[in-house]
Amino acid sequence: MAGAFTCSASDLHNLLGSGENSTAAAEYICGGFNAVANKFTDTSFAVDNTYLLFSTYLVFAMQLGFAMLCAGSVRAKNTMNIMLTNVLDAATGGIFFYIFGFAFAFGTPSNGFIGKHFFGLNDFPSESFDYGFFLFQWAFAIAAAGITSGSIAERTQFVSYLIYSSFLTGLVYPIVAHWFWSADGWGSPVRSENLLFGSGVIDFAGCGVVHLVGAVAGFWGAFIEGPRIGRFDHEGKSVSIRGHSGTLIVMGTFLLWFGWYGFNPGSFLNILKIYGESGNFYGQWSAIGRTAVTTTLAGCTAALTTLFGKRIQTGHWNVTDVCNGLLGGFAAITAGCSVVDPWAAMICGFVAACVLIGCNLLAEKFQYDDPLEAAQLHGGCGTWGIIFTALFAKKQYVNEVYSGSPDRPYGLLMGGGVRLLAAHVVQILSIVAWVSVTMGTMFFVLQKLNLLRISPEEEMAGLDLTSHGGLAYEYHEEADQEYAKKRGFGTTV
Repeated sequence: MAGAFTCSASDLHNLLGSGENSTAAAEYICGGFNAVANKFTDTSFAVDNTYLLFSTYLVFAMQLGFAMLCAGSVRAKNTMNIMLTNVLDAATGGIFFYIFGFAFAFGTPSNGFIGKHFFGLNDFPSESFDYGFFLFQWAFAIAAAGITSGSIAERTQFVSYLIYSSFLTGLVYPIVAHWFWSADGWGSPVRSENLLFGSGVIDFAGCGVVHLVGAVAGFWGAFIEGPRIGRFDHEGKSVSIRGHSGTLIVMGTFLLWFGWYGFNPGSFLNILKIYGESGNFYGQWSAIGRTAVTTTLAGCTAALTTLFGKRIQTGHWNVTDVCNGLLGGFAAITAGCSVVDPWAAMICGFVAACVLIGCNLLAEKFQYDDPLEAAQLHGGCGTWGIIFTALFAKKQYVNEVYSGSPDRPYGLLMGGGVRLLAAHVVQILSIVAWVSVTMGTMFFVLQKLNLLRISPEEEMAGLDLTSHGGLAYEYHEEADQEYAKKRGFGTTV
């Protein structure tokens, strides 16, 4: 890497005078200076890329969290199916995001709607992006696909998973990412000119781009398929279908919590950036630390709010509800995590828990069945997070994170006016419309072609047995009986 600051021997020669040894001295001094400057630049580049790659690995670890959460939330007879879909979300998403998705999202220069360069990473500009950036964005794309797979669990044909995952990660999600995260996107806060309402959308780590996209897609899939057999009785009353492993749910939740520290703080993309002027400088690492704190507090507040809210509602201390509330708080803070104070993050988490509880009540009322509450959690809490950011974004933090426009609007309740709120309302409406038209149409066509929902007989038997060659958990009763006989315990175990 070339040094940001260089020394010219000819310029230094003039300062040293015209002595016989001044030229040699100038060359020696500048040579040493440039070597040191290059080392510092290379070190800075290495640190930033190491930070980005480490954040990527954390985000990718969320796939394991998704897999465990999904597996624990479904019945044992569908465990193999949901685990396989999580694996293929990552694998299929990797191929399609490589061929199409990254280009549609970040192929600059382009128009405000869709990118048009770097298909298959062809002519990839490593001097401005580097490959770690591609990997980081891929991890986000497959997270959106994972949200959708939870909504349609336990009743969906396997082939439709492959179709929707490819379509979502290759086209639908990347276009939304281009709108709000690319330098060319019509709603991007880093667009060089013509910012939406003079602001652009502050969706730092993806309340809208990731969570709302995945939720709307999952909503249409679950709505078009209809509820699982037995989820509502003949009178339309809700019947609880419990997942088979609370242990997997809790472990998956903790892994998602861990991964969120890559999801939110990692979205800064680098760590050595310096802010400030007139001798008052401070590093981006401070903003990264603050982002980790706001993320933590929003999740913790949402978990406790859900704990007591569900206790009042049902009379039980339910660990599954608390885990979902925790994740709802994380989803809600994702947009504004870098631009709000910690106290505001607690408000975000409190309201997110209330939103999740309310969305679940509405889902039961309208007989909408989502085994993981994914649409309610990521859609309801994600939407609240977008609005929350427009209300509580702090001027100082907005100017830090999105520098270059000192008159940029900030949170309405912080004195920043309504322009940011207007931009965020536009974001919500545009995402819902785009994903509904694309993914809703795709699920409708799959349903008409009999490629979406499995037969009632397959659903009752379980997808593991009918589609994947066997159950996830095998109980070898014959071996136990034989062991008992040998030990003299009789024939019953």
